[in-house]
This record gives sequence, C-alpha cells and structure tokens, in this order.
Amino acid sequence: MTTEELKLNVEKALAEIRPFLESDGGNISLVSIEGDKLVKVQLEGACVGCSVNQMTLKSGVEMTIKKYAPQIEQVINVEA
Repeated sequence: MTTEELKLNVEKALAEIRPFLESDGGNISLVSIEGDKLVKVQLEGACVGCSVNQMTLKSGVEMTIKKYAPQIEQVINVEA
C-alpha cells in the first residue's frame, strides 16, 4: 500500500467513525501518519474534555483505522 493509499484508507476509517463522535458533539481530524505505522489524530469539540476519550481512541478509532489499514500499529491523540 502506497503512502497515498494509506492516507486515503485512514481518512475512510475516520469518515466511518466521525458520525458517532459528532452525535456526542465531537469530531476528529487526521494530523499525520508517521512511518506508515503511527497515526496522529486530533480529537475536537466535546471529545477534548471527555473522560472516556482514551477508550474511544483505542476501542473505536484505532480499531476502525486498523480495519482499513492493518499495518498501523498505534493511534495517538495530539492536543490542540
């Protein structure tokens, strides 16, 4: 998978999970993909101060991204 294909797949994964975040007043954006293994995202809106955002990041966002791009090893949130 090329770097561009990887980015498109990560964006597809974020598009899949975004409606769930938006329903709670939040959102997510892609910051960067490093070494084709690490995805940096930025949680936005209500997700920023949410007490379960790490659970959302690991069990929701990371799992969905890995479904589209299995080579991704980790997803981390970058604070604004």
